[in-house]
Amino acid sequence: MFEQINTMITDLLGPAGPLMVVAGLAFILILATIPMMLNAKPDPMDKLKKSGQERMNAESRAVLREKSKNDKLNKYSQFLEPQDEKELSDIRMKLLQAGYRSKDAVQMYFFAQMALGVLLLGVGIVYFLMFVNGPDATLQQKMMYILGPGAMGYLGPKYWINKRVEKRKEEIQSGFPDALDMMLVCVDAGQSMDQSIVRISKELRASYPALADEFEIISHEMKAGKDKTQVLNDMSERCGVQDVSSFVTVLNQAQTFGTSISDALRVYAGEMRDKRVMRAEEKANQLPTKMTLTTMMLTVPPLLIILVGPSAIGITEMGNIGQ
Repeated sequence: MFEQINTMITDLLGPAGPLMVVAGLAFILILATIPMMLNAKPDPMDKLKKSGQERMNAESRAVLREKSKNDKLNKYSQFLEPQDEKELSDIRMKLLQAGYRSKDAVQMYFFAQMALGVLLLGVGIVYFLMFVNGPDATLQQKMMYILGPGAMGYLGPKYWINKRVEKRKEEIQSGFPDALDMMLVCVDAGQSMDQSIVRISKELRASYPALADEFEIISHEMKAGKDKTQVLNDMSERCGVQDVSSFVTVLNQAQTFGTSISDALRVYAGEMRDKRVMRAEEKANQLPTKMTLTTMMLTVPPLLIILVGPSAIGITEMGNIGQ
C-alpha cells in the first residue's frame, strides 16, 4: 500500500514528491498546533498566583502592575520555557551573562527559536519549489534547501547569545583592572565601598558599559538592603569571568576576617594590571605565528615570479631560436 502511495506521489509531483509531502505535513502540523497553544487551558499555578496577588496590599499592587505587562507571554510559559528546572536556570544565567535581564527573556528566546525556525523552513520550501525543484534535484539539495534554513533559524538565537556572552566577558575582563584602580583611589580618598561602587558605575559608562551595568546593579541591590556577600556572589555568576570571581573572594575574605579592604584592593589591583600586560604579551607573541601563512601567500609568489620569471623567459626565447 505504501509503495502504491509513493508511486502515485512520485508520478504527480516528480522525484521530490515524497519529501515535499512530508515537509508539507510537518508545516501543517506546526500550524495546527498554534491554535491549540492559544486555546490552552490556564495553568493551575497561575490561578494560585492570581489569588495570592489579590490579597496583597496597595504597595505590592503597584509593583505587580509593572510586572503584568508580560501576561501574554506568561500565559504560554509552559510552551516557551523548559520544564526542567536545571535547564531553565542554565538558560536564564546564560541570558544574564549576555546582558538580557528582563523577566521574559527566556520566553522571548524560545519564541525567537520557534518563530525563526518555522519561518525559514517555509521560506526554504517555497524557494525549493520555485527555483530548485526538478528531475535533477538530489536528496542532498532537498535537505539543504528545505531543512537547512529551518535549522539556521532555530540555531540562530543560540549563536547570537553565545557571541554576546563572549563579547561581554571580553569587555568586562578588559575594563576590570581600570575599575579596581578607580575603586582603590576612591577608598583611599575616604569613600566607603558603596560610594566607590556608585562612582565607578558612572565613570565607566562611556568606556565599558557592560561593567558599569554590573556595578550599577550592585549599588541598587546594596541600597535595597540585600546582603553584601550575596550581592557580590551574584555579580560573579552574572559576569562569568575568573578575575571577577577572584575579586569577589578577596572582598568576602576581607569582610569576614576584618582586614583592610584598601590593602586587599591594592594587592589585587596590582595583580590585575600584571595579568593585563601578560595577556597583551601573549597576543603579541601569537601574532607572528598567525601571520606566517599570510606572509608566505603574499610574499613567496611575487618573489618566485621575480627570480624565476627572467630565466623562464630566457629559456622560452632560446627554444624559439632553436626552432
